[in-house]
Amino acid sequence: MKNLITALFLSLFMVTPAMASGGHAHGPDGGHSQSHAPITSAEAINRASKKITQLVSAGVIDASWSGVKASSVEQKTFANAAEWVIAFKNDKIKDSAKQNLYVFFSLEGHYIAANYSGK
Repeated sequence: MKNLITALFLSLFMVTPAMASGGHAHGPDGGHSQSHAPITSAEAINRASKKITQLVSAGVIDASWSGVKASSVEQKTFANAAEWVIAFKNDKIKDSAKQNLYVFFSLEGHYIAANYSGK
């Protein structure tokens, strides 16, 4: 019985390193990416467009947002941190308060949020 318990205990140490692997990265919206270089405004627009597609697929925003092109991109500072703010305008939305959608990314390209106020 003692040998069985010892064998089980030792097998845990042999399996753990195989399960814990390093050197991986997650998607372009964030995750554990090690890149800290700022992205360009063109890349910010590209990532924001992909995020809108994800939000439409998840049912978070209306399907009419699919394919809407960015109307502007700029860097703004919020709470002492600069961010990319990518604006989209959708005239198909009847509620004028929801015709403008803003998508926020860190300068390094990590998704922060999306809203209709731009703040």
